[in-house]
Amino acid sequence: MKNLFKLQKFSLYFLLLSGLAITSCNNDDDDDVPAVENEEEVITDVTLVFTNTADSTDVVTASAQDPDGPGVQELQVLGDINLDTSKTYIMTMEVMNNLETPGEDITEEIVEEGHEHQFFFSFTEGAFSNPSGDGNIDNAGDPLVYNDYDVNGNPIGLSTTWTTASTELLGGTFEVRLQHQPDIKSGSSSAQDGDSDIQLYFVLNVQ
Repeated sequence: MKNLFKLQKFSLYFLLLSGLAITSCNNDDDDDVPAVENEEEVITDVTLVFTNTADSTDVVTASAQDPDGPGVQELQVLGDINLDTSKTYIMTMEVMNNLETPGEDITEEIVEEGHEHQFFFSFTEGAFSNPSGDGNIDNAGDPLVYNDYDVNGNPIGLSTTWTTASTELLGGTFEVRLQHQPDIKSGSSSAQDGDSDIQLYFVLNVQ
């Protein structure tokens, strides 16, 4: 009986030590789990604002909206882009989360994280005299006139310059894509690198 009692005590002691070891390992594993970073922002409204450089009162806007934010709906374009021929415009972007009260300006966060974000554009060839071509979504090295840059000197695209062609265009296309490129954005990164935070397709008219 004494030997049996000793064996039982030893077994209980061994089980307690094992339990402590397992708990300790689990805690270590929890400590090794990295914190979630770069959580995807909720975007409900995107507005493109084209301001004529020769007349600041001549402003053209185009927008997209996703009223349910992270719900089943996607950003939906609400109208066409209608520009005049032979004009130069500064196009700025406004990105908002209007599910918050007051609305949260996501544009500011894109600026703060500019080293991880870049807007790329595609458009009907011949719509603009500058930039020429069809945009830099298919080829990052194609011409585009960026006005803003991140801390590394790489473009962001919240401000760009566009000079329309002298010939009319009806029913053209204008695509806007925002790529999130943490740890991979560089002077040669493309629209195929990273994940798309925004991807919009507008009808473009120049007349």
